[in-house]
Amino acid sequence: MGVKNQAKIKKMTIEEAQQEVDNWIKKVGVRYFNELTNMAMLTEEVGEVARIIARRYGEQSEKASDKEKSLDDELADVLFVLICIANQTGVDLTKALEKNLEKKTQRDKDRHQNNPKLH
Repeated sequence: MGVKNQAKIKKMTIEEAQQEVDNWIKKVGVRYFNELTNMAMLTEEVGEVARIIARRYGEQSEKASDKEKSLDDELADVLFVLICIANQTGVDLTKALEKNLEKKTQRDKDRHQNNPKLH
């Protein structure tokens, strides 16, 4: 992606991201992989993020080949596949996230504040 596209991505809404991924799939990707394939790909990408986190921020040693891995790129891979799954199953991620945050706020409004481990 060029510099112009990078600036656009930084300000992209979730709705715009879903549309951009859909456009990319139609122009470059030919079609969406089926949902089960995308679920397997999501699991694989999350594993790559876990590997970086475990080695860079956790207690496992980081190999030279691990140091070449980019956490931001791997997180973007997770987001891309997650958006693919949302698009192909008809999930509006903006609405889903808003609803999820509301649920978490209602459920956890006192729990975290009253947890001495967090203070």
